[in-house]
Amino acid sequence: MPVSKKAPAPRVLWKGAISFGLVHIPVALYSATTDHGIDFDWLDKRTMDPVGYKRINKKTGKEIAREQIVKGIEYEDGEYVVLSDKEIADAYPKTTQTIEIETFVPADGIPFVYLERPYYVAPINRGAKVYALLRETLQRSGRVGVARVVIQTKQHLAVLVPSGPGLVLNLLRWGADIRPWADLPLPSEDVKKAGLSERELKMAKELVDDMSTDWDPGEFKDEFKDEILRLVDKKVKAGQTETVTQPQPEESQSTEGRGAKIIDLTELLQRSLRGKGAKTAKAAADEEDDEEEEAPPPKAAAKKRKPAAKAARKAPVRHRRAA
Repeated sequence: MPVSKKAPAPRVLWKGAISFGLVHIPVALYSATTDHGIDFDWLDKRTMDPVGYKRINKKTGKEIAREQIVKGIEYEDGEYVVLSDKEIADAYPKTTQTIEIETFVPADGIPFVYLERPYYVAPINRGAKVYALLRETLQRSGRVGVARVVIQTKQHLAVLVPSGPGLVLNLLRWGADIRPWADLPLPSEDVKKAGLSERELKMAKELVDDMSTDWDPGEFKDEFKDEILRLVDKKVKAGQTETVTQPQPEESQSTEGRGAKIIDLTELLQRSLRGKGAKTAKAAADEEDDEEEEAPPPKAAAKKRKPAAKAARKAPVRHRRAA
């Protein structure tokens, strides 16, 4: 298809370390997913110029200057509390470069509804041995690590999961963001009260067994995307195209961190098990003068977010305007 693009090389999104006890594992995060959805850009039909966002006063319909915009939180219908940029900045969690494991739980103990976004975790700066130790320990124990991590000034709850040759850091939704089952009109969990007979249950199980296969993601395709790409290909071959000039994207800058010093892993594990000292894994790493490279600075201003109850659901097809 003409719009198909080669997937870019994996890009480091975050550098830091996994810590548990006094063990310190330097790692980098990589996106574990890629978006193959269809983006529709907004264009001016008359000139084929990109159409971008504007700061419009919804009451007057007039564009207003950036410096006239303040941020407010609606606490009641029509009633807002205005917060200054400094107040918002002070509320941000302290930036750390650590995936701090707080506890280990059974691998099947976290419901799917809590899983939000996955990242691949790979070792850096000679952290391969300790990384392998944590991966193998989690696999053999059937456990996953529940941790906190700050990414671009936002604190996340996360779970560190062994998967094949590596570790996956999956961001979790906070418990307060999950709606209770009590709000839904669900049938009783009692089989008889739900009106189910043993014969029906047996037939349903046989049907499930008959339709069961091993998971193969390649068997499932985005039919809408494929149909849109087919139409695009047809129009390209027919010469039905338009030329649109887009602004050039800024090149991202990246730097490499210093190499880590080799530490005595056995000693760190022994110290963690004995519980001696009040040093954290990061403090131990500081003694080794092996501070990781700082994450890129956060954006100057945080976008206003509506309360969860009022947030609009993201549509499958995005209408993306040019910047």
